[in-house]
Amino acid sequence: MTTIAVMGAGSWGSTLASVFADAGNDVVIWARSQSIVDEVNESHTNHAYQPGLTLPASVMATADARQALAAAELVVLAIPAQSLRANLGEWGSQIPATAIVLSLMKGIELSTGLRITQVVHEVAGVPFERLAVLSGPNLADEIAHGEPAATTVAAYDEHVAELVQRCCTTARFRPYTSTDVLGTEIVGAAKNVVALAAGIAIGLGFGENAQAALITRGLAEIARLGVALGANPVTFSGLAGMGDLVATCGSPLSRNRTFGVHLGQGRSVDEATSLAKGVCEGVPTSRALLELAHAHNVEMPITEQMVEVLYHELAPSTMLQRFMGREVKSEN
Repeated sequence: MTTIAVMGAGSWGSTLASVFADAGNDVVIWARSQSIVDEVNESHTNHAYQPGLTLPASVMATADARQALAAAELVVLAIPAQSLRANLGEWGSQIPATAIVLSLMKGIELSTGLRITQVVHEVAGVPFERLAVLSGPNLADEIAHGEPAATTVAAYDEHVAELVQRCCTTARFRPYTSTDVLGTEIVGAAKNVVALAAGIAIGLGFGENAQAALITRGLAEIARLGVALGANPVTFSGLAGMGDLVATCGSPLSRNRTFGVHLGQGRSVDEATSLAKGVCEGVPTSRALLELAHAHNVEMPITEQMVEVLYHELAPSTMLQRFMGREVKSEN
């Protein structure tokens, strides 16, 4: 049994807390809201973020980060990517020196262009060999309802990946290990941007052909960037790559896809943000990703057009016209 602190009480953090508990671990959730803490401890639910989930009775919650982290052997980060640095500034120094830190977060820090594990290393001083990420086709609502799923656990140290794998293996949740942290983080962040574009296509009324084209070409530009940064190309055809991209672009449960649908239906970015009722990581990630691509001379046309829509008031229909009107070339 491993003592696990899940830092963040959102939909995905709460759902994974349940998976960790089902796997036989001792789990505590840290939440800022005392009302959520009380609900988890008294009713074993979190209706604000995951109404379909009944948490195991063994899962407890606290609003005291120091208390949550005190005995943690595995610290799980489940907060919005753009708020990570500020959160670590508050309680990062309390992470036990021997704890493994696992990121469930999918984003690139806008102010620095750093990946999540790089931010944790820089701010909290956690050695890279104790850092890991979990990423795959994991729609929280489906897992909360007990539907089977698989995922990737990537760590700089293979033994760390295997330890995390053991902590979250259940009859309905199957993790596979990897040592390609860079590739797993890049595709986990970038797939949200492609999902925004896929959602726009749906909102505009386009069919499966258009959506399949966006997903496929989206993966191509993600892989170009990942390989340029040093990722393993195999990662992009696996669970953390194609698997997560298909789930995020294809499911109405995906917040980023839904955000894109609202844009395609004619709503403004502000209106879509209000309707999303949660953080759409693809929005800030699009800018950070494009800056990273420019820094490494990588062409990412879908990402580029999404930035135009989100930040420069380009009409979604014009975005797709620009994409379709690009100079034709070889697929390879």
